[in-house]
Amino acid sequence: MAMSAMRYVYWQDGECWIGYLEEFPDYETQGSTKSDLEEHLRDLYKDLANGAIPNVRRVGVLESA
Repeated sequence: MAMSAMRYVYWQDGECWIGYLEEFPDYETQGSTKSDLEEHLRDLYKDLANGAIPNVRRVGVLESA
């Protein structure tokens, strides 16, 4: 499954980089560097998108008339 560009939120806490995908704010991950964090986010996305993690909550946009 190819991952398209996705927005993510991240911050540094001491020596750790922590972040989550905007579409999946309940699922944080961390890395020792920013690039390590990005790799963990890619892996997390694969697990979330292919159903390896059950009962995934998502963020959506609802348009009103």
